[in-house]
Amino acid sequence: MSSSEQGPGAGSGSHKPRRERARPPGGRLVEFVRLIFVVLFAVAGYVVATRSRTASARDTLLGVALGTSVGFVLGGVFGRRTVSAVSSVEEQLRRVPAAEIVAGTAGLLAGLALAAFSTVPIFRLPPLVAWTSAAFVYATLGYAGYRVGRAKHLELFDLIGLKPRAGGVGRGEVAVVDTSALIDGRVVDLVTTGFLTGDLLIHSAVLRELQAIADTSDPKRRARGRRGLDAVAELQRAKTVQVHLVEEDGVFDVDAALVRLARERGAALITADHNLAKVAQALSVPVPNLNRLAAAFRTPVGVGDELVIELVKDGRERGQAVGYLEDGTMVVVEEARDRIGHEVPVRVRNVIQTATGRMVFATLR
Repeated sequence: MSSSEQGPGAGSGSHKPRRERARPPGGRLVEFVRLIFVVLFAVAGYVVATRSRTASARDTLLGVALGTSVGFVLGGVFGRRTVSAVSSVEEQLRRVPAAEIVAGTAGLLAGLALAAFSTVPIFRLPPLVAWTSAAFVYATLGYAGYRVGRAKHLELFDLIGLKPRAGGVGRGEVAVVDTSALIDGRVVDLVTTGFLTGDLLIHSAVLRELQAIADTSDPKRRARGRRGLDAVAELQRAKTVQVHLVEEDGVFDVDAALVRLARERGAALITADHNLAKVAQALSVPVPNLNRLAAAFRTPVGVGDELVIELVKDGRERGQAVGYLEDGTMVVVEEARDRIGHEVPVRVRNVIQTATGRMVFATLR
Protein backbone atom coordinates (compact mmCIF):
# COMPACT_ATOMS: atom_id res chain seq x y z
CA MET A 1 0.00 0.00 0.00
CA SER A 2 1.39 3.33 -0.92
CA SER A 3 0.53 5.19 2.21
CA SER A 4 1.94 8.07 4.16
CA GLU A 5 0.63 8.86 7.58
CA GLN A 6 -0.16 12.46 8.36
CA GLY A 7 -2.60 14.24 10.59
CA PRO A 8 -5.51 15.61 8.58
CA GLY A 9 -5.89 19.35 8.86
CA ALA A 10 -9.16 20.59 10.29
CA GLY A 11 -9.98 24.02 8.95
CA SER A 12 -12.74 26.01 10.57
CA GLY A 13 -14.19 27.23 7.30
CA SER A 14 -13.82 24.07 5.25
CA HIS A 15 -14.32 20.43 6.11
CA LYS A 16 -11.65 19.28 3.67
CA PRO A 17 -8.55 18.13 5.59
CA ARG A 18 -5.16 19.31 4.44
CA ARG A 19 -3.06 16.55 2.93
CA GLU A 20 0.54 16.68 1.80
CA ARG A 21 2.11 14.03 -0.34
CA ALA A 22 5.69 13.57 -1.42
CA ARG A 23 5.88 12.18 -4.92
CA PRO A 24 8.84 9.92 -5.73
CA PRO A 25 11.30 11.57 -8.15
CA GLY A 26 11.30 8.65 -10.60
CA GLY A 27 12.26 10.75 -13.63
CA ARG A 28 15.28 12.19 -11.86
CA LEU A 29 16.49 8.73 -10.87
CA VAL A 30 16.25 7.53 -14.48
CA GLU A 31 18.29 10.50 -15.69
CA PHE A 32 20.87 9.97 -12.94
CA VAL A 33 21.33 6.30 -13.86
CA ARG A 34 21.49 7.23 -17.54
CA LEU A 35 24.19 9.85 -16.81
CA ILE A 36 26.30 7.24 -15.03
CA PHE A 37 26.00 4.82 -17.95
CA VAL A 38 26.81 7.55 -20.49
CA VAL A 39 29.99 8.54 -18.61
CA LEU A 40 31.11 4.93 -18.12
CA PHE A 41 30.53 3.89 -21.73
CA ALA A 42 32.05 7.11 -23.08
CA VAL A 43 35.20 6.44 -21.06
CA ALA A 44 35.17 2.82 -22.20
CA GLY A 45 34.85 3.95 -25.83
CA TYR A 46 37.75 6.36 -25.37
CA VAL A 47 39.97 3.68 -23.78
CA VAL A 48 39.22 1.12 -26.51
CA ALA A 49 39.87 3.69 -29.27
CA THR A 50 43.16 4.96 -27.86
CA ARG A 51 44.65 1.50 -27.26
CA SER A 52 45.03 0.97 -30.99
CA ARG A 53 48.46 2.11 -32.24
CA THR A 54 46.99 3.46 -35.45
CA ALA A 55 44.16 5.29 -33.69
CA SER A 56 43.53 8.78 -34.96
CA ALA A 57 41.59 11.66 -33.48
CA ARG A 58 38.67 10.66 -35.68
CA ASP A 59 38.71 7.11 -34.30
CA THR A 60 38.85 8.46 -30.75
CA LEU A 61 35.84 10.73 -31.31
CA LEU A 62 33.99 7.86 -32.96
CA GLY A 63 34.71 5.58 -29.98
CA VAL A 64 33.52 8.21 -27.51
CA ALA A 65 30.37 8.93 -29.55
CA LEU A 66 29.59 5.23 -29.92
CA GLY A 67 30.13 4.61 -26.20
CA THR A 68 27.95 7.62 -25.32
CA SER A 69 25.13 6.36 -27.56
CA VAL A 70 25.24 2.85 -26.10
CA GLY A 71 25.36 4.26 -22.56
CA PHE A 72 22.39 6.54 -23.27
CA VAL A 73 20.24 3.64 -24.47
CA LEU A 74 21.28 1.13 -21.81
CA GLY A 75 21.13 3.81 -19.10
CA GLY A 76 17.51 4.53 -19.96
CA VAL A 77 16.60 0.84 -19.81
CA PHE A 78 18.42 0.19 -16.54
CA GLY A 79 17.16 3.49 -15.11
CA ARG A 80 13.55 2.52 -15.65
CA ARG A 81 14.20 -0.93 -14.21
CA THR A 82 15.85 0.70 -11.19
CA VAL A 83 12.86 3.00 -10.63
CA SER A 84 10.50 0.03 -10.86
CA ALA A 85 12.58 -1.96 -8.36
CA VAL A 86 12.86 0.98 -5.94
CA SER A 87 9.11 1.63 -6.15
CA SER A 88 8.38 -2.04 -5.45
CA VAL A 89 10.68 -2.06 -2.43
CA GLU A 90 9.16 1.21 -1.18
CA GLU A 91 5.66 -0.23 -1.55
CA GLN A 92 6.60 -3.31 0.45
CA LEU A 93 8.31 -1.26 3.16
CA ARG A 94 5.27 0.98 3.55
CA ARG A 95 3.16 -2.08 4.29
CA VAL A 96 5.47 -3.11 7.12
CA PRO A 97 5.31 -1.22 10.45
CA ALA A 98 8.47 0.71 11.31
CA ALA A 99 8.96 -1.38 14.46
CA GLU A 100 9.22 -4.56 12.38
CA ILE A 101 11.75 -2.97 10.02
CA VAL A 102 13.95 -1.84 12.92
CA ALA A 103 13.75 -5.23 14.62
CA GLY A 104 14.39 -7.03 11.32
CA THR A 105 17.48 -4.88 10.65
CA ALA A 106 18.79 -5.62 14.14
CA GLY A 107 18.22 -9.33 13.53
CA LEU A 108 20.03 -9.09 10.17
CA LEU A 109 23.07 -7.46 11.80
CA ALA A 110 23.06 -10.06 14.56
CA GLY A 111 22.91 -12.85 11.98
CA LEU A 112 25.82 -11.35 10.00
CA ALA A 113 27.86 -10.97 13.19
CA LEU A 114 27.22 -14.61 14.07
CA ALA A 115 28.20 -15.61 10.53
CA ALA A 116 31.46 -13.67 10.84
CA PHE A 117 32.45 -15.65 13.94
CA SER A 118 31.29 -19.01 12.63
CA THR A 119 33.11 -18.75 9.28
CA VAL A 120 36.60 -18.19 10.74
CA PRO A 121 37.53 -21.92 10.60
CA ILE A 122 36.09 -22.22 7.09
CA PHE A 123 38.86 -20.06 5.57
CA ARG A 124 41.39 -22.79 6.32
CA LEU A 125 39.83 -24.75 3.46
CA PRO A 126 40.78 -24.22 -0.22
CA PRO A 127 39.80 -20.72 -1.43
CA LEU A 128 36.95 -21.79 -3.74
CA VAL A 129 35.33 -23.99 -1.09
CA ALA A 130 35.94 -21.43 1.67
CA TRP A 131 34.40 -18.44 -0.13
CA THR A 132 31.43 -20.47 -1.38
CA SER A 133 30.71 -21.86 2.09
CA ALA A 134 31.17 -18.44 3.73
CA ALA A 135 28.75 -16.82 1.29
CA PHE A 136 26.16 -19.50 2.03
CA VAL A 137 26.55 -19.07 5.81
CA TYR A 138 26.33 -15.27 5.59
CA ALA A 139 23.19 -15.40 3.38
CA THR A 140 21.48 -18.04 5.54
CA LEU A 141 22.19 -16.53 8.96
CA GLY A 142 21.52 -12.98 7.77
CA TYR A 143 18.14 -13.91 6.32
CA ALA A 144 17.25 -16.02 9.36
CA GLY A 145 18.16 -13.14 11.69
CA TYR A 146 15.99 -10.73 9.70
CA ARG A 147 12.99 -13.07 9.78
CA VAL A 148 13.36 -13.82 13.49
CA GLY A 149 13.74 -10.12 14.28
CA ARG A 150 10.52 -9.26 12.45
CA ALA A 151 8.60 -12.15 13.96
CA LYS A 152 9.72 -11.36 17.53
CA HIS A 153 9.79 -7.56 17.31
CA LEU A 154 7.36 -7.09 20.21
CA GLU A 155 9.41 -9.27 22.56
CA LEU A 156 12.64 -7.58 21.46
CA PHE A 157 11.29 -4.11 22.19
CA ASP A 158 9.96 -5.31 25.55
CA LEU A 159 13.42 -6.60 26.48
CA ILE A 160 14.93 -3.13 26.14
CA GLY A 161 11.96 -1.40 27.75
CA LEU A 162 10.55 0.24 24.63
CA LYS A 163 6.96 0.21 23.44
CA PRO A 164 6.38 0.99 19.74
CA ARG A 165 3.62 3.50 18.96
CA ALA A 166 1.66 4.43 15.83
CA GLY A 167 3.10 1.48 13.96
CA GLY A 168 0.18 -0.83 14.49
CA VAL A 169 1.91 -3.18 16.89
CA GLY A 170 -0.39 -3.02 19.86
CA ARG A 171 -3.99 -4.10 19.39
CA GLY A 172 -6.31 -1.71 21.10
CA GLU A 173 -3.73 1.11 21.17
CA VAL A 174 -4.07 1.67 17.42
CA ALA A 175 -7.53 1.76 15.84
CA VAL A 176 -8.87 2.23 12.33
CA VAL A 177 -12.03 4.36 12.20
CA ASP A 178 -14.55 3.80 9.42
CA THR A 179 -17.15 6.10 7.87
CA SER A 180 -20.13 4.83 9.86
CA ALA A 181 -18.35 5.37 13.20
CA LEU A 182 -17.51 8.98 12.28
CA ILE A 183 -21.08 9.67 11.16
CA ASP A 184 -22.40 7.99 14.30
CA GLY A 185 -20.35 10.42 16.39
CA ARG A 186 -20.07 8.30 19.53
CA VAL A 187 -16.37 7.70 18.87
CA VAL A 188 -15.82 11.36 19.74
CA ASP A 189 -17.55 10.83 23.08
CA LEU A 190 -15.33 7.81 23.77
CA VAL A 191 -12.24 9.91 23.10
CA THR A 192 -13.51 12.87 25.13
CA THR A 193 -14.26 10.71 28.18
CA GLY A 194 -10.89 8.93 27.94
CA PHE A 195 -12.24 5.46 27.10
CA LEU A 196 -10.42 5.55 23.73
CA THR A 197 -6.78 6.64 23.62
CA GLY A 198 -3.70 6.04 21.48
CA ASP A 199 -3.50 6.38 17.69
CA LEU A 200 -6.44 6.59 15.30
CA LEU A 201 -5.91 5.78 11.62
CA ILE A 202 -8.33 7.39 9.16
CA HIS A 203 -8.10 6.11 5.59
CA SER A 204 -8.18 8.69 2.81
CA ALA A 205 -11.03 6.74 1.19
CA VAL A 206 -13.13 7.37 4.32
CA LEU A 207 -12.58 11.11 3.98
CA ARG A 208 -13.55 10.93 0.31
CA GLU A 209 -16.75 9.09 1.27
CA LEU A 210 -17.59 11.70 3.89
CA GLN A 211 -16.93 14.52 1.45
CA ALA A 212 -19.12 12.86 -1.20
CA ILE A 213 -21.95 12.45 1.33
CA ALA A 214 -21.54 16.06 2.51
CA ASP A 215 -21.77 17.31 -1.10
CA THR A 216 -24.95 15.39 -1.97
CA SER A 217 -28.23 17.16 -2.69
CA ASP A 218 -30.18 15.18 -0.08
CA PRO A 219 -30.37 17.38 3.07
CA LYS A 220 -30.34 14.41 5.47
CA ARG A 221 -27.35 12.75 3.82
CA ARG A 222 -25.57 16.09 3.60
CA ALA A 223 -26.04 16.61 7.34
CA ARG A 224 -24.67 13.13 8.05
CA GLY A 225 -21.60 13.78 5.92
CA ARG A 226 -20.90 17.09 7.61
CA ARG A 227 -21.34 15.47 11.02
CA GLY A 228 -18.71 12.91 10.07
CA LEU A 229 -16.27 15.58 8.90
CA ASP A 230 -16.89 17.54 12.09
CA ALA A 231 -16.07 14.37 14.04
CA VAL A 232 -12.70 14.15 12.24
CA ALA A 233 -11.96 17.76 13.21
CA GLU A 234 -12.90 17.10 16.85
CA LEU A 235 -10.73 13.99 16.99
CA GLN A 236 -7.83 16.05 15.66
CA ARG A 237 -8.20 18.56 18.45
CA ALA A 238 -8.46 15.88 21.16
CA LYS A 239 -5.35 15.62 23.33
CA THR A 240 -5.78 11.96 24.26
CA VAL A 241 -5.46 10.57 20.72
CA GLN A 242 -3.22 11.13 17.73
CA VAL A 243 -4.96 11.08 14.34
CA HIS A 244 -3.08 9.81 11.29
CA LEU A 245 -4.30 10.04 7.70
CA VAL A 246 -3.35 6.96 5.70
CA GLU A 247 -3.38 7.72 1.99
CA GLU A 248 -3.90 5.08 -0.67
CA ASP A 249 -4.87 5.56 -4.29
CA GLY A 250 -7.01 3.28 -6.45
CA VAL A 251 -9.27 1.99 -3.67
CA PHE A 252 -12.53 0.57 -5.03
CA ASP A 253 -13.76 -1.33 -1.97
CA VAL A 254 -13.43 0.89 1.11
CA ASP A 255 -14.51 -1.81 3.58
CA ALA A 256 -11.89 -4.26 2.27
CA ALA A 257 -9.23 -1.54 2.43
CA LEU A 258 -10.09 -0.78 6.07
CA VAL A 259 -9.97 -4.44 7.11
CA ARG A 260 -6.67 -4.88 5.28
CA LEU A 261 -5.24 -1.77 6.94
CA ALA A 262 -6.30 -2.99 10.39
CA ARG A 263 -4.70 -6.40 9.79
CA GLU A 264 -1.45 -4.92 8.47
CA ARG A 265 -1.12 -2.47 11.36
CA GLY A 266 -2.35 -4.88 14.04
CA ALA A 267 -5.11 -2.40 14.87
CA ALA A 268 -8.70 -2.64 16.01
CA LEU A 269 -11.52 -1.55 13.69
CA ILE A 270 -14.05 0.91 15.10
CA THR A 271 -17.28 0.72 13.11
CA ALA A 272 -21.03 1.01 13.56
CA ASP A 273 -21.62 -1.18 10.47
CA HIS A 274 -22.81 -4.59 11.68
CA ASN A 275 -21.88 -6.44 8.45
CA LEU A 276 -18.39 -4.91 8.29
CA ALA A 277 -17.85 -5.87 11.93
CA LYS A 278 -18.73 -9.49 11.13
CA VAL A 279 -16.28 -9.58 8.20
CA ALA A 280 -13.52 -8.06 10.32
CA GLN A 281 -14.09 -10.53 13.15
CA ALA A 282 -13.98 -13.42 10.68
CA LEU A 283 -10.49 -12.20 9.68
CA SER A 284 -9.35 -12.00 13.33
CA VAL A 285 -9.53 -8.19 13.49
CA PRO A 286 -10.82 -6.98 16.89
CA VAL A 287 -13.95 -4.81 16.63
CA PRO A 288 -15.10 -2.81 19.67
CA ASN A 289 -18.92 -2.86 19.51
CA LEU A 290 -20.24 0.66 20.03
CA ASN A 291 -23.80 -0.55 20.52
CA ARG A 292 -22.81 -3.04 23.22
CA LEU A 293 -20.73 -0.41 24.97
CA ALA A 294 -23.64 2.03 24.94
CA ALA A 295 -25.99 -0.69 26.18
CA ALA A 296 -23.64 -1.52 29.04
CA PHE A 297 -23.97 2.02 30.39
CA ARG A 298 -27.75 2.29 30.02
CA THR A 299 -30.01 2.33 33.03
CA PRO A 300 -31.00 -1.32 33.58
CA VAL A 301 -34.62 -2.16 32.78
CA GLY A 302 -36.01 -5.53 33.81
CA VAL A 303 -39.25 -7.46 33.53
CA GLY A 304 -41.84 -6.11 35.97
CA ASP A 305 -40.33 -2.60 36.22
CA GLU A 306 -42.82 0.26 36.08
CA LEU A 307 -42.08 3.27 33.88
CA VAL A 308 -43.73 6.48 32.74
CA ILE A 309 -43.19 7.06 29.04
CA GLU A 310 -44.49 9.39 26.34
CA LEU A 311 -45.94 7.58 23.32
CA VAL A 312 -44.93 9.22 20.04
CA LYS A 313 -45.98 6.96 17.13
CA ASP A 314 -47.71 3.79 15.98
CA GLY A 315 -46.10 0.39 16.34
CA ARG A 316 -45.84 -2.28 13.67
CA GLU A 317 -48.59 -4.46 15.03
CA ARG A 318 -52.20 -3.50 15.50
CA GLY A 319 -52.87 -1.49 18.65
CA GLN A 320 -49.19 -0.94 19.47
CA ALA A 321 -47.67 2.45 20.31
CA VAL A 322 -44.00 3.35 20.55
CA GLY A 323 -42.10 5.58 22.95
CA TYR A 324 -38.44 6.07 23.85
CA LEU A 325 -36.43 6.16 27.05
CA GLU A 326 -33.93 8.96 27.68
CA ASP A 327 -31.06 6.82 26.35
CA GLY A 328 -32.93 6.13 23.09
CA THR A 329 -34.19 2.64 23.92
CA MET A 330 -37.40 1.86 22.04
CA VAL A 331 -40.40 0.87 24.17
CA VAL A 332 -43.32 -0.89 22.45
CA VAL A 333 -46.57 -0.68 24.43
CA GLU A 334 -49.43 -3.07 23.66
CA GLU A 335 -53.01 -1.82 23.22
CA ALA A 336 -52.01 1.84 23.60
CA ARG A 337 -52.51 3.27 20.15
CA ASP A 338 -55.24 5.60 21.35
CA ARG A 339 -52.83 7.10 23.94
CA ILE A 340 -50.28 8.42 21.41
CA GLY A 341 -49.17 11.92 22.37
CA HIS A 342 -49.62 11.33 26.11
CA GLU A 343 -47.40 10.16 28.97
CA VAL A 344 -48.66 6.86 30.31
CA PRO A 345 -47.58 4.49 33.13
CA VAL A 346 -46.45 1.10 31.78
CA ARG A 347 -45.11 -2.17 33.17
CA VAL A 348 -42.20 -3.96 31.40
CA ARG A 349 -43.25 -7.34 30.05
CA ASN A 350 -40.14 -8.35 28.08
CA VAL A 351 -36.66 -7.02 27.14
CA ILE A 352 -34.96 -8.13 23.93
CA GLN A 353 -31.29 -7.49 23.11
CA THR A 354 -30.62 -7.06 19.37
CA ALA A 355 -27.46 -6.42 17.35
CA THR A 356 -28.33 -2.73 17.14
CA GLY A 357 -29.46 -2.20 20.73
CA ARG A 358 -32.25 -3.06 23.11
CA MET A 359 -36.05 -3.22 22.72
CA VAL A 360 -38.52 -3.10 25.60
CA PHE A 361 -42.08 -4.49 25.39
CA ALA A 362 -44.58 -3.23 27.94
CA THR A 363 -48.28 -3.06 28.77
CA LEU A 364 -50.37 -0.28 30.21
CA ARG A 365 -50.71 -0.32 33.97
